[in-house]
Amino acid sequence: MFGALIEGAAVDRQGDFYAVNYKDDKAAVGRAFVQQKLFFEDLEQPDTWFNAVRFNVDKNGVQEAYLGDVTNHRVVRVRDPGGKGKFVHSEVFCQNPGILQPNDLAIAHSTGRVFLSGMRFTANSVIGDGDLWTCGAMGTASRLGSFYRTNGIEVSPDEKTLYLSEAINQGGNVVSNVIHAYDLDAQAGTIRNGRIFVDFAHLDNSASNDVDGMRTDSTGNLYVSRWGAGKIAKISPAGALLAYVKLATIEKVTNLEFAGPNGRDLYAVGACTEDPAKGCVDRYSSSVQGRAFCAQQV
Repeated sequence: MFGALIEGAAVDRQGDFYAVNYKDDKAAVGRAFVQQKLFFEDLEQPDTWFNAVRFNVDKNGVQEAYLGDVTNHRVVRVRDPGGKGKFVHSEVFCQNPGILQPNDLAIAHSTGRVFLSGMRFTANSVIGDGDLWTCGAMGTASRLGSFYRTNGIEVSPDEKTLYLSEAINQGGNVVSNVIHAYDLDAQAGTIRNGRIFVDFAHLDNSASNDVDGMRTDSTGNLYVSRWGAGKIAKISPAGALLAYVKLATIEKVTNLEFAGPNGRDLYAVGACTEDPAKGCVDRYSSSVQGRAFCAQQV
């Protein structure tokens, strides 16, 4: 039911799991578990390309989803004001022509602030091929920085740390992949004290495998998609490699999220290794809940 561009792994309050590229449609987001079906399709903007999804519950208890549109440099918000699981209200939450994409999103659930990463893939990376933005609760977009090629982005469970991946290409080859950590003020949307959290060249000599989507669990461990390696890295809050989860059907893993009735099932998405024209979903049981699932249980 999903195409090769499956991405944007997300979980709602009920523990249902979602991804983009439903029925191979760039403008469609679908529920991938428990029952696959269309969640939202943009029928008004013909060139929409959703690549990122995050769910939230606002201060009034209303469920909402934020959808990152690569082509139109915007985040669309879809809401369920009636609380009946019918996301019938959609609007442009934030938009700025200076935003590179966005490629992925993260959200600080306590404030409703959204963080955006994006990238421009070139043979020889330069500063400006990646960016970091934030959109406050009123939808105002602000640039937080320019980088080499940025991709995965996530917030820690206590919302005091922002994680952002950065990669460098040289001569058409990927030569560096690191994850930065920043002290985060989730209310103001500011970051400071940037430092290298993980350098995969030093960690396990895997700098040539891109970091893609990232998610944290409720205890603060960071789970990192390693595109092209067919596995997910589990990193402790101190930056230590705890484990690798080897994927059964996906080599080019693009994203992941914890979902399921208790928020303890780890889902990974990407093009199917055996049939790259289709999108696959792998599921693994975990002993801990995901941050996004826990934050929505209000």
